[in-house]
Amino acid sequence: MLLHIRNVMEFKESKAIYLQIADYLMNQILHGTFREGERIISVRECAADLEVNVNTCMRAYEWLCQQQVIFTKRGLGYFVCEGAQKAILREQQEEFMNETIPGLASKMRALGISIEELVARLKDTGI
Repeated sequence: MLLHIRNVMEFKESKAIYLQIADYLMNQILHGTFREGERIISVRECAADLEVNVNTCMRAYEWLCQQQVIFTKRGLGYFVCEGAQKAILREQQEEFMNETIPGLASKMRALGISIEELVARLKDTGI
């Protein structure tokens, strides 16, 4: 399944564009848009859809290859590695626990929000 990604990304200045593209593609893998062993959108299609330089998308794809999330089949394109979805999930869970939670705890202390209030609010959202 090929997906065109035009108009689905708004780039932030706080992070390199190629990493934002890589994050987007990893989220698509995590949510099953691109399945393991399946071909993903080409570098040129990605660049055209996002209206960015082909080299920027190429850098994102190379980074994803280094992370063993995708691999290339010469002349055929890029494909999702077996086990990529589980690896992405583990990495994002670790990032959440190591980066988001400490920031959340700090913000809660500063605002005087108790754990009980947070848990109640999370329960209200269906978690």
